[in-house]
Amino acid sequence: MQQPRCLRGLLSHLAPLAYLGHFPRASAFSAPSSRSVSRSTMSDGEPKAKKHKPDSDSLDIHRRLEKTRQDEAESILDFKFNKKRVEMLSKADEVPDCDGIVYWMSRDQRVQDNWAMLFAQRLALKYKVSLHVVFCLVPKFLDATIRHYHFILKGLEEVESECQKLDIPFNLLLGEPVDVLPDFIKNHNIGGLVTDFSPLRVPRRWLKEVKKAIPQNIPMCQVDAHNIVPCKKASDKQEYSAKTIRKKIHDKLPEFLTNFPPVIKHPYKSKEENEAVDWEAAEKSLEVDQTVKSVEWAVPGTQAGHDTLNEFCLKRLRKYATQRNDPNVNALSNLSPWLHFGQVSAQRCVLEENYDRIEGAYQWAITTLNNHKKDPRPYLYSLETLMEARTHDELWNSAQIQLVKEGKIHGFMRMYWAKKILEWTASPETALETAIYLNDRFSLDGRDPNGYVGCMWSICGIHDQGWGERNVFGKIRYMNYDGCKRKFKIDGYVSRYGGKKHKYIPPTK
Repeated sequence: MQQPRCLRGLLSHLAPLAYLGHFPRASAFSAPSSRSVSRSTMSDGEPKAKKHKPDSDSLDIHRRLEKTRQDEAESILDFKFNKKRVEMLSKADEVPDCDGIVYWMSRDQRVQDNWAMLFAQRLALKYKVSLHVVFCLVPKFLDATIRHYHFILKGLEEVESECQKLDIPFNLLLGEPVDVLPDFIKNHNIGGLVTDFSPLRVPRRWLKEVKKAIPQNIPMCQVDAHNIVPCKKASDKQEYSAKTIRKKIHDKLPEFLTNFPPVIKHPYKSKEENEAVDWEAAEKSLEVDQTVKSVEWAVPGTQAGHDTLNEFCLKRLRKYATQRNDPNVNALSNLSPWLHFGQVSAQRCVLEENYDRIEGAYQWAITTLNNHKKDPRPYLYSLETLMEARTHDELWNSAQIQLVKEGKIHGFMRMYWAKKILEWTASPETALETAIYLNDRFSLDGRDPNGYVGCMWSICGIHDQGWGERNVFGKIRYMNYDGCKRKFKIDGYVSRYGGKKHKYIPPTK
């Protein structure tokens, strides 16, 4: 998968946490290149067009992510889970007769977008047993202070609330894992233990101690839910430099950089009532420095983390590549606290950046656009020609003139305008870059979620369905001149904005 241009600098920022290596810096927008293609005739038929207006769900990151997961699969059972993320820690690999599966949450403190949580639910659904989430709260951890623990506890309160809505019991166990987790497994007749991955010494010791303390017939595994490319699959040795590991990681991104299915409401309930966590008692159990107080700028929890991600995408991402090293400019993502505590997935950060890229479309749309990428275009125009409204189509030219003069295009014409850019440029990527560039440059509502969603809907089929297949568009909804003629008086619109027909001059080879 080719990385979106605007992501390359960001992935460097995420590299220490996401195990991605460094991408080259993003470059400024340049005019999409043109290449010569032969003309072909397109069918005049078109499906009935529906007026599109981005709904609030597409602009609210929380509802948008929920929909994205649901579109990916109904549940983890319907999703092709990559088992290379999983490492067996025990000799036992078959789940015995039991009442439940435990996900021992540790490094990745979130419910959704969590491969370890998803794998645990996959096992529980397969064996038709309950799923339990357990977090072992140790009284102290290295030099962590109340500032760190406050961020953890507030985030876990959100986890408990979300688990409750999904009929998944959440248990906060106070003490060292080896002292509290084996008893929980025994008392709840647990038949499988899944945990997340950490390379640090203390968490590795916890794993070894728990492995020895639980019954040997219970399979135990860990899932790397923290890194996009699992750490142990990225490289089997300590690399000499970023240069030596970069290609190894990049080559594996197409395999691992996928969308997430949802953690669903669990159909198999626990036989025992689950008590709510006493968060006050949890905080009192801590033996940490209380003088380093919590910070105010970073609100703990996945929701606040996603809000920060959304704000970065919309307001600061375009400054990141060129101004991230200037401490006087607010150009950074500020996501490190949520990434560190696993309240936000690094993989989600990368996926969310694709709001203005082909990679952000549904898989059916990506596939159909790629299948038709080399189709001959009936016309092929450069960015300059489009910007100057000098195409053969006086209707499209009028829409472009309206955009330049008034800073807007009529809603219906905006769809036609963007779809013709797909039809008249060399590739879907070029079309999307061109539409976004023109919209951002001239439209008063440029650089806005509505604008990105509008371009993605017209060119990439986001929030739409597949239609009858045709050249260039594939299954993307098609619009044409004759369809517009049937809906309104074209001459009136053209005379208002003065679009003219220009002789088509094919680009030189």
